[in-house]
Amino acid sequence: MGNPGQPARIAAALGKRWRAWLRAVHRDIGYLAVGLTFIYAISGIAINHIDRWNPNFQTVSQTHHLPGPIPAGEMAAAEYVLRQLEIAGEIRDAYSVAGDQLEIYLDGRQLVVETTTGTVFDEAEEPRFFLRVANWLHYNRGKAAWTYIADGYAAFLLFLAISGVFMLKGRKGFIGRGAILIALGAGVPILYVTLAGGPTG
Repeated sequence: MGNPGQPARIAAALGKRWRAWLRAVHRDIGYLAVGLTFIYAISGIAINHIDRWNPNFQTVSQTHHLPGPIPAGEMAAAEYVLRQLEIAGEIRDAYSVAGDQLEIYLDGRQLVVETTTGTVFDEAEEPRFFLRVANWLHYNRGKAAWTYIADGYAAFLLFLAISGVFMLKGRKGFIGRGAILIALGAGVPILYVTLAGGPTG
């Protein structure tokens, strides 16, 4: 005659083993996702505030002093300025302002030259370290293989969310405190959409 408590002990042992495997996989996938999480989280914060700053570029200002005389003629003067400052790039536009001031435009760069003094005010856009690349990845500008990497990362996040729900049992698990916290988390976007009116069109 079998032990009546044996099936319960086997079920309990299997339950512990199942949760142990789940915790191990959850841990390892969590480690794999750390790098991409940093990229998407930091980039997401930067993009969220795009109305207040340029998350990809920063403006760098310099002042230069050129030896004179600066040649007459807008294009001749502009080419002279670029040669003296060793600036490579195609001149998009160059024109005189207020007689003794020349404005030169290149891609992402503007030079204001005081032709009488040889003073040049130089403003250029430089890519922000890390953020420009992170934003490029976040927006999936590269397409191709990155689409599959981003999809894989999304699948990792889904697994981490779902596995996290079932790792604990009892009052601290899904049936207890977990259900309340999940409801609170899900309620945030629902409440916001309700109060904000949601998409209009």
